[in-house]
Amino acid sequence: MAADYRTPDRLLSAAAAEEQAQDPPKPVLAVAATHDGLRFWQYMLAGSVAGVVEHTAMPPPCRPVLSLGAALRAAVAGEGGVRALYRGLPAMALGAGPAHAVYFSVYEFAKSRLSDRLGPNNPAAHAASGVLATVASDAVFTPMDTVKQRLQLTSSPYTGVSHCVRTVLRDEGLGAFFASYRTTVVMNAPYTAVHFATYEAAKRMLGDMAANEDSLAVHATAGAAAGALAAAVTTPLDVVKTQLQCQGVCGCERFSSSSIGDVFRTIIKRDGYAGLMRGWKPRMLFHAPAAAICWSTYEASKSFFERFNEKRRK
Repeated sequence: MAADYRTPDRLLSAAAAEEQAQDPPKPVLAVAATHDGLRFWQYMLAGSVAGVVEHTAMPPPCRPVLSLGAALRAAVAGEGGVRALYRGLPAMALGAGPAHAVYFSVYEFAKSRLSDRLGPNNPAAHAASGVLATVASDAVFTPMDTVKQRLQLTSSPYTGVSHCVRTVLRDEGLGAFFASYRTTVVMNAPYTAVHFATYEAAKRMLGDMAANEDSLAVHATAGAAAGALAAAVTTPLDVVKTQLQCQGVCGCERFSSSSIGDVFRTIIKRDGYAGLMRGWKPRMLFHAPAAAICWSTYEASKSFFERFNEKRRK
């Protein structure tokens, strides 16, 4: 006998309750639990796949320039053709997998804990989770990002990833790979705070309008919006980070200290306040599709593991 939930007292008979307990879980419950129930290693693997796909699908952003056109012309015309756009790609691919594995797994873990305290769909929980994720992942990613930046310099003295690593270790020591770590964290903290809060909000808004809230188009569009906005907001810090990573190479100025404030003042004195926004258009145009690829790949990987876990439970 089916239970009638529309009765005023909403009471179930003992027989109906027993029958309901024996029924298999309804599909609706599985939909409500979307993105939950994954093991820690599955979040890590999904994030790793997303990171590798993102950084191999998108050419690494070029060195700081005045315009997107200048970046493309300098790379294609004078530095080895179209292949120059992908200089540093092996370094990025090598660091992207482990870094994104840490990035997304820490984010999911922190979001779960903070959402329990602050409530579901809380922007503050999403922003704080993103900050925690970037502090952990940047420790993995910063050395390879430094290698990538140096390989992309005009007339770079390095022939490849291994040559760059050996030369920097010999001439500058291990600390050179982490010279921009503090700046990277300071930059990525607001970046990820804006990025994750925007992504989660955009995903909910687009999901309400779309027929399928978990469609690829929803995740890609939300990711693109989040990436573009976060990139524009944090461009000044990205300029400082890149200056620190490339100091002393190919004529780039070497700073007396790695203090973020000192580098800010030097750039303003040399180039004015406009120098802090150098490259903001290429940065936005890079991060929008990169975030779309990353988020859609990550969510697709999570969906795969959800189906995998569901089949194993049957």
